[in-house]
Amino acid sequence: MVAEVQDRFFQPVSGFDLPRFAGIPTFMRLPHVPFDHPRFAEVQIGLIGAPWDGGTTNRPGPRHGPRQLRDLSTMIRAQNGATWVAPFDLARCADLGDVAPNPADLMDSMARMEAFYTHVRAAGILPLTGGGDHLCTLPILRAMAKGRPLGMIQFDSHTDLNDVYFGTSRYNHGTPFRRAVEEGLLDPKRYVVIGIRGTAYGREDWDFAASVGIRIIPIAEFHARGAEDVM
Repeated sequence: MVAEVQDRFFQPVSGFDLPRFAGIPTFMRLPHVPFDHPRFAEVQIGLIGAPWDGGTTNRPGPRHGPRQLRDLSTMIRAQNGATWVAPFDLARCADLGDVAPNPADLMDSMARMEAFYTHVRAAGILPLTGGGDHLCTLPILRAMAKGRPLGMIQFDSHTDLNDVYFGTSRYNHGTPFRRAVEEGLLDPKRYVVIGIRGTAYGREDWDFAASVGIRIIPIAEFHARGAEDVM
């Protein structure tokens, strides 16, 4: 994915031109390009906010994540100091705005999110999302996996492969990838989970992973083998 020409419109605002505490915050100070923007069709990588945490069973607050990420990412500069790669010269990136959730309706929020990402996919844009709780990934996968299951590398403390919470809840932040496998959105043979740690409810999620072929690399194995070997 290489932009044909460097286009200043798709470059982040430099701290030399506007102080980092000034201006309207966007992801990485990139241009805000909503669906109706005349240059929307030129975007290659779209940064998207998913300000919703309706699937959270404990510690709500991830709904505020996109706004905070936009604010904090104003400190990002245009070139990597270790590799000297200038990523914004390689692809046309833009902030596409937020999905508009319905904080009072879980299923409607997921439908809205799926519709948003279906539009992004149809435009040929690669989405990069800031959430939001982990249930946000299910409607995103529903939109992006239409026609073929996806592979996934998941860095996480928890598998999110549980089946049901509280006896009836099948859609929450602990179940999205179980649902995604069941719906054929993820190919379990191309699905790796890295970094699982801490205490557990039991072995249900691990047993499910083993039964369908998902590879789990717990944090102890990661440390023993090292990042380079695991990757």
